[in-house]
Amino acid sequence: MARQGRHHYRAGVGSGPRVVVVGAGIVGAACAYFLHRSGAQVTVLDAGSIAGGTSSSGQGVLQVSARPPGPALDLARWSRELWDEIGGALGGAAIGLDPRGGLVVAATPAEYARLGARVAAHRAAGLKVIEVPAGELPGYEPHLADGLAGGAYYPGDAQVHPVRATAHLLTGVEVRCGQRVRTVETDGAKRVTGVRVDNGPRPSGPDGHGRSGWGSTLVSADAVVNAAGVAGGDLAASVGTRLPITPRRGFVLATEPLWNAREAPPIRHSVYAAGYPDQVASDEAALASAAVVAPTRDGTVLIGSSRERVGFDAAYRSAVLRRLAAQAVALFPFLARVRVVRAYHGYRPFVPDHLPVIGPDPRVSGLWHACGHEGAGVTMAPATGALIAAQICGADPGLDPAPFSPARFA
Repeated sequence: MARQGRHHYRAGVGSGPRVVVVGAGIVGAACAYFLHRSGAQVTVLDAGSIAGGTSSSGQGVLQVSARPPGPALDLARWSRELWDEIGGALGGAAIGLDPRGGLVVAATPAEYARLGARVAAHRAAGLKVIEVPAGELPGYEPHLADGLAGGAYYPGDAQVHPVRATAHLLTGVEVRCGQRVRTVETDGAKRVTGVRVDNGPRPSGPDGHGRSGWGSTLVSADAVVNAAGVAGGDLAASVGTRLPITPRRGFVLATEPLWNAREAPPIRHSVYAAGYPDQVASDEAALASAAVVAPTRDGTVLIGSSRERVGFDAAYRSAVLRRLAAQAVALFPFLARVRVVRAYHGYRPFVPDHLPVIGPDPRVSGLWHACGHEGAGVTMAPATGALIAAQICGADPGLDPAPFSPARFA
Protein backbone atom coordinates (compact mmCIF):
# COMPACT_ATOMS: atom_id res chain seq x y z
CA MET A 1 0.00 0.00 0.00
CA ALA A 2 1.25 3.48 -0.86
CA ARG A 3 2.39 5.72 1.96
CA GLN A 4 -0.33 7.94 3.37
CA GLY A 5 1.30 10.96 4.98
CA ARG A 6 -0.50 13.56 7.05
CA HIS A 7 -0.51 17.00 5.53
CA HIS A 8 0.23 20.24 7.33
CA TYR A 9 -1.74 23.12 5.88
CA ARG A 10 -1.20 26.78 6.57
CA ALA A 11 -4.06 29.22 6.91
CA GLY A 12 -5.64 30.46 3.69
CA VAL A 13 -3.94 33.84 3.65
CA GLY A 14 -4.57 34.34 -0.07
CA SER A 15 -0.88 34.79 -0.97
CA GLY A 16 -0.57 31.61 -3.01
CA PRO A 17 -1.45 30.87 -6.63
CA ARG A 18 -4.72 32.05 -8.16
CA VAL A 19 -6.71 28.89 -8.83
CA VAL A 20 -10.04 28.53 -10.61
CA VAL A 21 -11.93 25.34 -9.77
CA VAL A 22 -14.52 24.44 -12.39
CA GLY A 23 -17.35 22.59 -10.66
CA ALA A 24 -19.08 23.18 -7.33
CA GLY A 25 -19.85 19.55 -6.62
CA ILE A 26 -18.36 17.53 -3.78
CA VAL A 27 -15.04 16.95 -5.58
CA GLY A 28 -14.63 20.58 -6.64
CA ALA A 29 -15.54 21.70 -3.13
CA ALA A 30 -12.93 19.39 -1.60
CA CYS A 31 -10.29 20.73 -4.01
CA ALA A 32 -11.25 24.29 -3.07
CA TYR A 33 -11.19 23.43 0.65
CA PHE A 34 -7.64 22.04 0.64
CA LEU A 35 -6.35 24.68 -1.78
CA HIS A 36 -7.77 27.43 0.43
CA ARG A 37 -6.16 25.86 3.50
CA SER A 38 -2.88 25.75 1.61
CA GLY A 39 -2.97 29.49 0.99
CA ALA A 40 -4.20 29.57 -2.61
CA GLN A 41 -6.57 32.27 -3.87
CA VAL A 42 -9.52 30.13 -4.96
CA THR A 43 -12.54 30.90 -7.12
CA VAL A 44 -15.12 28.18 -7.83
CA LEU A 45 -17.25 28.45 -10.97
CA ASP A 46 -20.29 26.32 -11.78
CA ALA A 47 -22.86 26.51 -14.55
CA GLY A 48 -25.58 25.50 -12.07
CA SER A 49 -25.68 25.52 -8.30
CA ILE A 50 -23.66 24.13 -5.42
CA ALA A 51 -23.92 20.32 -5.47
CA GLY A 52 -26.50 20.65 -8.21
CA GLY A 53 -25.30 17.71 -10.31
CA THR A 54 -24.07 14.22 -9.47
CA SER A 55 -23.32 15.15 -5.85
CA SER A 56 -26.99 15.62 -5.01
CA SER A 57 -28.20 12.49 -6.82
CA GLY A 58 -26.61 9.71 -4.77
CA GLN A 59 -26.94 8.26 -1.27
CA GLY A 60 -23.96 9.88 0.46
CA VAL A 61 -22.50 6.53 1.51
CA LEU A 62 -18.74 6.41 2.16
CA GLN A 63 -18.07 2.90 0.87
CA VAL A 64 -14.44 2.07 1.46
CA SER A 65 -15.49 -1.58 1.49
CA ALA A 66 -16.64 -1.56 -2.13
CA ARG A 67 -13.16 -0.76 -3.51
CA PRO A 68 -10.77 -3.54 -4.58
CA PRO A 69 -7.25 -3.62 -3.12
CA GLY A 70 -4.99 -1.28 -5.04
CA PRO A 71 -4.99 2.44 -5.86
CA ALA A 72 -8.76 2.87 -5.52
CA LEU A 73 -8.78 1.36 -2.03
CA ASP A 74 -5.74 3.41 -1.00
CA LEU A 75 -7.46 6.61 -2.12
CA ALA A 76 -10.75 5.67 -0.42
CA ARG A 77 -9.06 4.78 2.90
CA TRP A 78 -7.12 8.02 3.02
CA SER A 79 -10.26 9.92 2.10
CA ARG A 80 -12.17 8.26 4.93
CA GLU A 81 -9.51 9.49 7.38
CA LEU A 82 -9.80 12.98 5.94
CA TRP A 83 -13.59 12.93 6.34
CA ASP A 84 -13.05 12.51 10.09
CA GLU A 85 -10.58 15.41 10.02
CA ILE A 86 -13.06 17.55 8.08
CA GLY A 87 -15.84 16.60 10.49
CA GLY A 88 -13.67 17.76 13.37
CA ALA A 89 -12.99 21.08 11.64
CA LEU A 90 -16.46 21.84 10.26
CA GLY A 91 -18.65 19.85 12.64
CA GLY A 92 -19.64 16.26 12.02
CA ALA A 93 -23.35 16.97 12.52
CA ALA A 94 -23.15 19.95 10.17
CA ILE A 95 -22.02 17.77 7.27
CA GLY A 96 -24.13 14.78 8.26
CA LEU A 97 -21.12 12.58 9.03
CA ASP A 98 -22.37 9.31 10.54
CA PRO A 99 -19.75 6.58 11.20
CA ARG A 100 -22.34 3.81 11.28
CA GLY A 101 -20.35 1.17 9.40
CA GLY A 102 -21.41 -0.96 6.49
CA LEU A 103 -22.84 -4.47 6.31
CA VAL A 104 -22.41 -6.57 3.18
CA VAL A 105 -24.93 -9.39 2.84
CA ALA A 106 -24.66 -12.57 0.77
CA ALA A 107 -27.88 -14.30 -0.27
CA THR A 108 -26.42 -17.69 -1.29
CA PRO A 109 -23.53 -19.92 -0.18
CA ALA A 110 -21.77 -19.20 -3.48
CA GLU A 111 -22.04 -15.45 -2.87
CA TYR A 112 -20.80 -15.92 0.68
CA ALA A 113 -17.75 -17.82 -0.58
CA ARG A 114 -16.92 -15.02 -3.03
CA LEU A 115 -17.43 -12.49 -0.25
CA GLY A 116 -15.02 -14.46 1.91
CA ALA A 117 -12.34 -14.15 -0.76
CA ARG A 118 -12.89 -10.39 -0.91
CA VAL A 119 -12.71 -10.15 2.88
CA ALA A 120 -9.39 -12.01 2.85
CA ALA A 121 -8.00 -9.63 0.20
CA HIS A 122 -9.14 -6.61 2.19
CA ARG A 123 -7.57 -7.94 5.38
CA ALA A 124 -4.31 -8.56 3.54
CA ALA A 125 -4.45 -4.89 2.46
CA GLY A 126 -4.89 -3.82 6.10
CA LEU A 127 -8.61 -3.02 6.03
CA LYS A 128 -10.58 -3.82 9.16
CA VAL A 129 -13.45 -6.22 8.48
CA ILE A 130 -15.46 -8.71 10.57
CA GLU A 131 -16.93 -11.85 9.03
CA VAL A 132 -20.57 -12.35 10.02
CA PRO A 133 -21.98 -15.91 9.82
CA ALA A 134 -25.67 -16.22 9.01
CA GLY A 135 -26.65 -16.79 12.63
CA GLU A 136 -25.04 -13.52 13.71
CA LEU A 137 -26.66 -11.28 11.07
CA PRO A 138 -29.68 -10.41 13.31
CA GLY A 139 -27.29 -8.96 15.87
CA TYR A 140 -26.27 -6.39 13.27
CA GLU A 141 -29.63 -5.95 11.51
CA PRO A 142 -32.64 -7.47 13.33
CA HIS A 143 -35.02 -6.89 10.40
CA LEU A 144 -33.00 -8.62 7.69
CA ALA A 145 -34.70 -11.38 5.71
CA ASP A 146 -34.39 -14.97 6.88
CA GLY A 147 -32.28 -17.47 4.99
CA LEU A 148 -29.34 -15.25 4.06
CA ALA A 149 -26.00 -17.03 3.81
CA GLY A 150 -23.89 -14.56 5.81
CA GLY A 151 -22.14 -11.25 5.53
CA ALA A 152 -19.24 -9.01 6.45
CA TYR A 153 -19.16 -5.89 8.61
CA TYR A 154 -16.89 -2.98 7.68
CA PRO A 155 -16.71 -0.53 10.61
CA GLY A 156 -14.93 2.08 8.48
CA ASP A 157 -17.87 2.68 6.15
CA ALA A 158 -19.90 5.78 6.92
CA GLN A 159 -22.26 8.35 5.47
CA VAL A 160 -22.36 12.11 4.91
CA HIS A 161 -25.01 14.48 3.65
CA PRO A 162 -23.46 15.31 0.27
CA VAL A 163 -25.18 18.65 -0.27
CA ARG A 164 -24.51 19.99 3.22
CA ALA A 165 -20.95 18.67 3.11
CA THR A 166 -20.33 20.39 -0.22
CA ALA A 167 -21.67 23.71 1.06
CA HIS A 168 -19.58 23.58 4.24
CA LEU A 169 -16.41 22.69 2.35
CA LEU A 170 -16.88 25.89 0.35
CA THR A 171 -17.01 28.11 3.44
CA GLY A 172 -14.66 31.06 2.99
CA VAL A 173 -14.17 30.41 -0.73
CA GLU A 174 -15.45 32.64 -3.54
CA VAL A 175 -18.16 30.71 -5.39
CA ARG A 176 -19.85 31.95 -8.58
CA CYS A 177 -22.90 29.94 -9.61
CA GLY A 178 -24.57 30.26 -12.99
CA GLN A 179 -21.13 30.69 -14.57
CA ARG A 180 -20.71 28.33 -17.52
CA VAL A 181 -17.06 27.83 -18.45
CA ARG A 182 -16.72 27.72 -22.21
CA THR A 183 -12.99 26.99 -22.55
CA VAL A 184 -9.70 26.89 -20.71
CA GLU A 185 -7.55 29.75 -22.01
CA THR A 186 -3.81 29.39 -22.65
CA ASP A 187 -0.93 31.47 -23.98
CA GLY A 188 1.38 30.64 -26.85
CA ALA A 189 3.43 28.34 -24.67
CA LYS A 190 0.36 26.26 -23.74
CA ARG A 191 0.29 27.65 -20.21
CA VAL A 192 -3.02 28.33 -18.49
CA THR A 193 -4.06 31.97 -18.34
CA GLY A 194 -7.59 31.38 -17.03
CA VAL A 195 -11.02 30.30 -18.25
CA ARG A 196 -13.56 31.96 -20.49
CA VAL A 197 -17.05 32.20 -19.00
CA ASP A 198 -20.27 32.81 -20.93
CA ASN A 199 -22.09 36.04 -20.09
CA GLY A 200 -25.25 35.18 -21.98
CA PRO A 201 -26.56 36.67 -25.24
CA ARG A 202 -25.40 40.17 -26.08
CA PRO A 203 -28.25 42.63 -26.44
CA SER A 204 -28.65 44.20 -29.86
CA GLY A 205 -28.72 47.95 -30.40
CA PRO A 206 -31.88 50.11 -30.62
CA ASP A 207 -32.13 49.45 -34.36
CA GLY A 208 -31.90 45.70 -33.86
CA HIS A 209 -28.32 45.58 -35.05
CA GLY A 210 -24.94 45.84 -33.41
CA ARG A 211 -23.78 43.46 -30.72
CA SER A 212 -24.96 39.95 -31.47
CA GLY A 213 -23.94 36.48 -30.36
CA TRP A 214 -22.77 35.54 -26.89
CA GLY A 215 -20.58 37.61 -24.64
CA SER A 216 -17.81 36.12 -22.52
CA THR A 217 -15.43 37.09 -19.76
CA LEU A 218 -11.92 35.89 -19.05
CA VAL A 219 -11.40 34.84 -15.44
CA SER A 220 -7.62 34.94 -14.99
CA ALA A 221 -5.80 32.20 -13.09
CA ASP A 222 -2.41 30.64 -12.59
CA ALA A 223 -3.99 27.19 -12.42
CA VAL A 224 -7.33 25.65 -13.36
CA VAL A 225 -8.81 22.53 -11.75
CA ASN A 226 -11.25 20.59 -13.91
CA ALA A 227 -13.74 19.20 -11.40
CA ALA A 228 -16.62 19.33 -13.85
CA GLY A 229 -17.83 15.76 -13.30
CA VAL A 230 -19.59 14.32 -16.33
CA ALA A 231 -18.63 17.48 -18.28
CA GLY A 232 -14.95 16.99 -17.43
CA GLY A 233 -14.18 15.39 -20.77
CA ASP A 234 -15.69 18.31 -22.67
CA LEU A 235 -13.67 20.85 -20.70
CA ALA A 236 -10.48 18.87 -21.33
CA ALA A 237 -11.31 18.71 -25.03
CA SER A 238 -11.34 22.51 -25.18
CA VAL A 239 -7.53 22.37 -24.95
CA GLY A 240 -7.05 19.20 -26.98
CA THR A 241 -6.86 16.66 -24.15
CA ARG A 242 -8.81 13.41 -24.27
CA LEU A 243 -10.45 12.17 -21.08
CA PRO A 244 -12.79 9.22 -21.79
CA ILE A 245 -15.52 10.32 -19.36
CA THR A 246 -19.09 9.36 -20.21
CA PRO A 247 -22.32 9.50 -18.15
CA ARG A 248 -23.60 6.41 -16.35
CA ARG A 249 -27.15 6.93 -15.15
CA GLY A 250 -28.29 5.74 -11.73
CA PHE A 251 -31.61 5.87 -9.86
CA VAL A 252 -32.34 6.16 -6.15
CA LEU A 253 -35.62 5.75 -4.24
CA ALA A 254 -36.40 7.69 -1.06
CA THR A 255 -38.96 6.43 1.48
CA GLU A 256 -41.25 8.24 3.86
CA PRO A 257 -39.75 8.90 7.33
CA LEU A 258 -39.74 5.68 9.37
CA TRP A 259 -38.50 6.90 12.77
CA ASN A 260 -37.56 10.01 14.68
CA ALA A 261 -34.57 11.02 16.77
CA ARG A 262 -36.06 9.44 19.92
CA GLU A 263 -36.46 6.01 18.33
CA ALA A 264 -34.05 3.25 17.38
CA PRO A 265 -33.87 3.05 13.57
CA PRO A 266 -35.07 -0.23 12.04
CA ILE A 267 -31.96 -0.22 9.81
CA ARG A 268 -28.73 0.46 11.69
CA HIS A 269 -26.05 0.42 8.98
CA SER A 270 -25.55 1.04 5.31
CA VAL A 271 -26.41 -2.38 3.92
CA TYR A 272 -25.64 -3.65 0.46
CA ALA A 273 -25.79 -6.90 -1.47
CA ALA A 274 -22.58 -8.84 -1.94
CA GLY A 275 -22.85 -8.48 -5.71
CA TYR A 276 -22.75 -4.70 -5.60
CA PRO A 277 -18.95 -4.29 -6.06
CA ASP A 278 -19.16 -6.47 -9.18
CA GLN A 279 -21.79 -4.13 -10.59
CA VAL A 280 -19.56 -1.13 -9.86
CA ALA A 281 -16.62 -2.77 -11.64
CA SER A 282 -18.69 -3.81 -14.66
CA ASP A 283 -18.07 -2.23 -18.06
CA GLU A 284 -21.45 -3.25 -19.43
CA ALA A 285 -23.64 -0.55 -20.92
CA ALA A 286 -26.87 -2.43 -20.14
CA LEU A 287 -28.84 -1.96 -16.93
CA ALA A 288 -27.29 -3.51 -13.82
CA SER A 289 -28.45 -3.14 -10.24
CA ALA A 290 -27.76 -4.42 -6.75
CA ALA A 291 -29.39 -3.41 -3.49
CA VAL A 292 -27.82 -0.59 -1.46
CA VAL A 293 -30.04 0.40 1.49
CA ALA A 294 -28.92 3.48 3.40
CA PRO A 295 -30.82 4.97 6.34
CA THR A 296 -30.50 8.71 6.93
CA ARG A 297 -30.51 10.82 10.06
CA ASP A 298 -33.88 12.32 9.17
CA GLY A 299 -35.56 8.90 9.32
CA THR A 300 -35.86 8.16 5.61
CA VAL A 301 -34.23 5.29 3.75
CA LEU A 302 -32.42 5.76 0.44
CA ILE A 303 -32.54 2.75 -1.88
CA GLY A 304 -30.18 2.19 -4.80
CA SER A 305 -28.32 1.35 -6.86
CA SER A 306 -28.66 1.04 -10.63
CA ARG A 307 -26.18 1.62 -13.44
CA GLU A 308 -26.68 1.97 -17.18
CA ARG A 309 -24.85 3.83 -19.91
CA VAL A 310 -27.62 5.55 -21.84
CA GLY A 311 -26.08 8.97 -22.33
CA PHE A 312 -28.04 11.82 -20.80
CA ASP A 313 -31.41 10.13 -21.19
CA ALA A 314 -33.56 11.77 -18.50
CA ALA A 315 -36.56 9.43 -18.74
CA TYR A 316 -37.75 7.69 -15.58
CA ARG A 317 -38.03 3.94 -16.18
CA SER A 318 -40.63 2.27 -13.99
CA ALA A 319 -39.01 -1.12 -14.54
CA VAL A 320 -35.76 0.15 -12.99
CA LEU A 321 -37.59 1.64 -10.00
CA ARG A 322 -39.54 -1.59 -9.43
CA ARG A 323 -36.32 -3.59 -9.59
CA LEU A 324 -34.67 -1.39 -6.96
CA ALA A 325 -37.69 -1.68 -4.69
CA ALA A 326 -37.84 -5.47 -5.08
CA GLN A 327 -34.14 -5.87 -4.29
CA ALA A 328 -34.49 -3.75 -1.15
CA VAL A 329 -37.52 -5.76 0.01
CA ALA A 330 -35.56 -8.98 -0.55
CA LEU A 331 -33.11 -7.74 2.09
CA PHE A 332 -35.62 -6.06 4.42
CA PRO A 333 -39.13 -7.52 3.97
CA PHE A 334 -40.74 -4.84 6.18
CA LEU A 335 -39.97 -2.26 3.47
CA ALA A 336 -42.81 -3.76 1.41
CA ARG A 337 -45.17 -1.86 3.72
CA VAL A 338 -43.29 1.44 3.39
CA ARG A 339 -44.18 4.15 0.90
CA VAL A 340 -41.65 5.51 -1.56
CA VAL A 341 -42.21 9.26 -1.73
CA ARG A 342 -39.54 10.22 -4.24
CA ALA A 343 -37.35 8.84 -6.99
CA TYR A 344 -34.43 10.66 -8.54
CA HIS A 345 -31.53 9.96 -10.86
CA GLY A 346 -28.12 11.33 -11.69
CA TYR A 347 -25.29 10.87 -14.14
CA ARG A 348 -22.08 9.44 -12.76
CA PRO A 349 -18.81 10.24 -14.58
CA PHE A 350 -17.71 6.82 -15.86
CA VAL A 351 -14.08 6.05 -16.79
CA PRO A 352 -13.32 2.68 -18.45
CA ASP A 353 -10.53 1.69 -16.05
CA HIS A 354 -12.66 2.63 -12.99
CA LEU A 355 -10.03 4.99 -11.55
CA PRO A 356 -10.61 8.71 -11.14
CA VAL A 357 -8.57 11.19 -13.16
CA ILE A 358 -6.46 13.26 -10.75
CA GLY A 359 -3.39 15.27 -11.64
CA PRO A 360 -1.72 17.60 -14.15
CA ASP A 361 -2.79 17.74 -17.76
CA PRO A 362 -0.13 16.21 -20.09
CA ARG A 363 -0.56 18.97 -22.69
CA VAL A 364 -1.27 22.19 -20.82
CA SER A 365 0.83 23.58 -17.98
CA GLY A 366 -1.35 24.78 -15.12
CA LEU A 367 -4.39 22.63 -15.98
CA TRP A 368 -5.29 19.96 -13.43
CA HIS A 369 -8.00 17.34 -13.56
CA ALA A 370 -10.11 16.01 -10.68
CA CYS A 371 -12.98 14.08 -12.22
CA GLY A 372 -14.12 10.64 -13.36
CA HIS A 373 -15.02 9.23 -9.93
CA GLU A 374 -18.28 7.65 -11.12
CA GLY A 375 -20.33 6.85 -7.99
CA ALA A 376 -17.39 7.23 -5.58
CA GLY A 377 -17.06 11.01 -5.70
CA VAL A 378 -18.39 11.48 -2.18
CA THR A 379 -16.15 8.71 -0.87
CA MET A 380 -12.98 9.93 -2.57
CA ALA A 381 -13.49 13.71 -2.63
CA PRO A 382 -11.26 14.68 0.35
CA ALA A 383 -8.25 12.66 -0.81
CA THR A 384 -8.72 13.98 -4.34
CA GLY A 385 -8.73 17.54 -3.03
CA ALA A 386 -5.69 16.93 -0.85
CA LEU A 387 -3.77 15.39 -3.78
CA ILE A 388 -4.59 18.31 -6.07
CA ALA A 389 -3.76 20.95 -3.45
CA ALA A 390 -0.46 19.31 -2.52
CA GLN A 391 0.69 19.08 -6.12
CA ILE A 392 -0.35 22.60 -7.09
CA CYS A 393 1.22 24.11 -3.97
CA GLY A 394 4.40 22.04 -4.14
CA ALA A 395 3.83 19.87 -1.07
CA ASP A 396 4.33 16.14 -0.55
CA PRO A 397 1.14 14.46 -1.84
CA GLY A 398 1.45 11.68 0.75
CA LEU A 399 0.05 9.14 -1.75
CA ASP A 400 1.45 8.05 -5.09
CA PRO A 401 -0.57 10.02 -7.67
CA ALA A 402 0.71 8.08 -10.70
CA PRO A 403 -2.20 5.57 -11.02
CA PHE A 404 -4.67 8.46 -11.35
CA SER A 405 -2.66 10.54 -13.81
CA PRO A 406 -4.48 11.97 -16.86
CA ALA A 407 -1.38 11.07 -18.87
CA ARG A 408 -2.59 7.46 -19.01
CA PHE A 409 -5.02 8.57 -21.74
CA ALA A 410 -2.56 10.70 -23.70
